[in-house]
Amino acid sequence: MWLWLALLSAFLLGFYDITKKKALAKNGPIEVLFAVTAISTIFLSPCLFLYSGPWQHHLMLVGKAVLVSASWISGMYALKLLPITVVSPLKATRPFFVVLLSLFLFGERLNALQYVGVALALASIALTGLSGGRGQAGSGNRRGYLAIAVSIAAGVASALYDKHIMAQMEPLFVQSWTNLYITVVVGVYLLAVRGISGTSEGFRWDWMLLLTAVLITGADMAYFFALGSEGALLSVISIVRRAAVLVTFVFGALIFKEKNLRGRAFALILLLAGMVCLMLGTQ
Repeated sequence: MWLWLALLSAFLLGFYDITKKKALAKNGPIEVLFAVTAISTIFLSPCLFLYSGPWQHHLMLVGKAVLVSASWISGMYALKLLPITVVSPLKATRPFFVVLLSLFLFGERLNALQYVGVALALASIALTGLSGGRGQAGSGNRRGYLAIAVSIAAGVASALYDKHIMAQMEPLFVQSWTNLYITVVVGVYLLAVRGISGTSEGFRWDWMLLLTAVLITGADMAYFFALGSEGALLSVISIVRRAAVLVTFVFGALIFKEKNLRGRAFALILLLAGMVCLMLGTQ
């Protein structure tokens, strides 16, 4: 069951990436991030009253919110300072670290077919990174590379932390309160940046923000329930969620009319083969 939930999360994440790209046409990245997390928190607000929890758990969720916010915000700065052909391949290394550390820290064990699936998926990620980053190794600056390093490290730490906290807390408790804390962290950051820079750019409402919030709420809910399930493997879930790129690939070709997709097609075929092996190996 947990593997199907991970696949559902990946499917919703793919559409989330598409709607987020549309939403960025009217507002800046931080504004979109704040609006989407705030709307998601409103959706989940009944859970804030149903699940209170001890203060120690809330402190842990504040830590998770800081990790997630640091990963997202630093990733946006990296995208601003470096070419996307440098950022995307570097960010694609995150599943490698999650898989390796999951096996090492949590003692997860995969069967032969699952190992084949993970290997195919990681090979797909590596091919995507190599094809995207070719000829761009010297682009950007130190601040950009520092930002992407922070984004990757915080993202990996957040994924590993999820495995730890889901052993102690209910999925909806984690999701609802973490969303609230992320909204506060990002809101404070947004106010601080505007105060320092002296800018007061207006916010423009876009219905795409609502759809984006619906999708990320559903994707995160499926993810947390998957991770909280008995026998769930973070190493497998982190790879399965990469299947979101299959959705963005198809819609990138059909809706956004993106070019030069043939080079990525083989990598996505490998990823699809990896997903099939993981499905068969987890039956």
